[in-house]
Amino acid sequence: MALDSKVPKGPIQDKWTDYKNKINLVNPANKRHIDIIVVGTGLAGGSAAATLAELGYNVKAFAYQDSPRRAHSIAAQGGINAAKNYQGDGDSTYRLFYDTVKGGDYRSREANVYRLAEVSANIIDQCVAQGVPFARDYGGLLDNRSFGGVLVSRTFYAKGQTGQQLLLGAYSAMNRQIARGKIEMFNRHEMLDVVIVDGKARGIIARNLITGEIERHSAHAVVVGTGGYGNVYFLSTNAMGSNVTAAWKIHKKGAYFANPCYTQIHPTCIPRSGDYQSKLTLMSESLRNDGRIWVPAKLEDAQAIREGKKKPTDLSEEERDYYLERRYPAFGNLVPRDVASRAAKERCDAGFGVNATGEAVYLDFADAITRYGTEQAKIHNISNPSKAKIYELGKAIVEAKYGNLFQMYEKIVDQNPYETPMMIYPAVHYTMGGVWVDYNLMTTVPGLYCIGEANFSDHGANRLGASALMQGLADGYFVLPYTIGDYLADDIRTGKIPTDTKEFDEAEKAVQDRIEFFTTNNGTKSVDYFHKKLGKVMWDKCGMSRNEKGLKEAIVEIKEIREEFWKEVKVPGSANEMNPELEKAGRVADFLELGELFAKDALQREESAGGHFREEYQTDEGEAKRRKEFQYVSAWEYVGEPSEAKLHKEKLVYENIEVKERSYK
Repeated sequence: MALDSKVPKGPIQDKWTDYKNKINLVNPANKRHIDIIVVGTGLAGGSAAATLAELGYNVKAFAYQDSPRRAHSIAAQGGINAAKNYQGDGDSTYRLFYDTVKGGDYRSREANVYRLAEVSANIIDQCVAQGVPFARDYGGLLDNRSFGGVLVSRTFYAKGQTGQQLLLGAYSAMNRQIARGKIEMFNRHEMLDVVIVDGKARGIIARNLITGEIERHSAHAVVVGTGGYGNVYFLSTNAMGSNVTAAWKIHKKGAYFANPCYTQIHPTCIPRSGDYQSKLTLMSESLRNDGRIWVPAKLEDAQAIREGKKKPTDLSEEERDYYLERRYPAFGNLVPRDVASRAAKERCDAGFGVNATGEAVYLDFADAITRYGTEQAKIHNISNPSKAKIYELGKAIVEAKYGNLFQMYEKIVDQNPYETPMMIYPAVHYTMGGVWVDYNLMTTVPGLYCIGEANFSDHGANRLGASALMQGLADGYFVLPYTIGDYLADDIRTGKIPTDTKEFDEAEKAVQDRIEFFTTNNGTKSVDYFHKKLGKVMWDKCGMSRNEKGLKEAIVEIKEIREEFWKEVKVPGSANEMNPELEKAGRVADFLELGELFAKDALQREESAGGHFREEYQTDEGEAKRRKEFQYVSAWEYVGEPSEAKLHKEKLVYENIEVKERSYK
């Protein structure tokens, strides 16, 4: 099958405007005769459902949680990017586009990314109108901070709970439409298959997670916005319920997958503390605005800290290696996530890790507290302030900016991060890969759309921080409502889609058969047993560091785990009740299939990209270096010591955008 991205012709900055001017529309009187199913009600799905209903379509929205307010979007802490140039520091639509493409190792679809940058400013206006309490500066204007991979401040934020506040905005918009009867909300329902009729997506099979009832729902189009699949690794920053099931089901019905092996490795997570853990906790990347990342400069000091013989505060400045500032002086601690993650792993692999497992580096706020305290003392006209007073004033500023994050860290680690540096380590976070979509956000199945993190289009091999919320809301509020009308314009006379057809019969039977297998299989091992086994293989052989031998082993091992799963899995309880283990079994079965595709994709990519690097192409020191014959060269790869850093210039043309220079500095 030939993939047609349907990217409009013409200069990249004009594509979206020209496209909207010529797109087919559905008039308001006809919209009320068209049904749309939206699966997932996080930022992408929630904003899409609210906007489509506001336009007049009849929307059925499905969430496996007890409320859309519990979507994993609430866990996004640091902020949302938008090119409004409030700081007057040189930002622009083009710069946001360029930073996003560059940060993704030049592997995203440039036309989609430019559109994303274009509509980003509209997102902020929309959310302010909804009452989202963005942080404001002294003069009352919306405040901004910076995130990794950029040289400007474009990230709008609401303390350390931006995702939650944005989701409440989308949720309030949804509730208005629910009250009007334009959205029919199905909480505690999980999509278990998509129904294809005459080659078009015409409905879904869903399970009521409270009663166990299997339901048929029809529509003229189906939209999937169910997030990413980071839990294929078992340990990740994702919520425990986050899964790939909806995306995988549509893949098995003909929707192509793209870039499954590109996974975001987030550098700022609380380190793993033991084998008993079921998830990892993210600390916002916004902390890297003021925190400095370091490890001991000497191996013996790192060893002493691991053994409890020294504290980090015992080490002088000269005894610390602020390795990001040393290697990447232009960006310092705000290098992109993939660069920061690889650098942390390299330092820990070299023996400089600082916790008991040897897998942690420090994120230190001592300098920020002193800097803010000194500034506040001057503002308050305090002459010759004591160290204690400077600390008090500085701590208050840091607490105002990051207080809830510091509280969370202290509750988990039982250390006060104001007084001793935080410990962080890379962990699986966002997934850049996902369902392939064209410029309209339609999959390879007509009438079947995929939005937000569940699709592949915008982030290439690595996502810059604060861009996830931007993509989700851009797709839901400002892109899909235009593009879906172009398809639905042909359905205004179709009428209701019946559910008493052989296609619905077959899809429901397949779902029932699978559920019956899980509840009757007389196995001896729990679902988590298999999920953990899969996760270990994925992290060890398909994680940040990969090689041909390990990936080939992973493919074989995942297949073996899957075969054992179908023989030995044990699911207690019945199908006709609320049964979390049954839900989990279906999701892990899908992860086991995705895992093999993931490893096969990684094996084919003989390159280092994003948060992953092929060990075959490392130097003896463990730094990833690209072989010269590869078409793409990372914009961020560090070569040698600072005095040996090289400036590489290349001339590449992507859809009329000329990328003239990319620097290893």
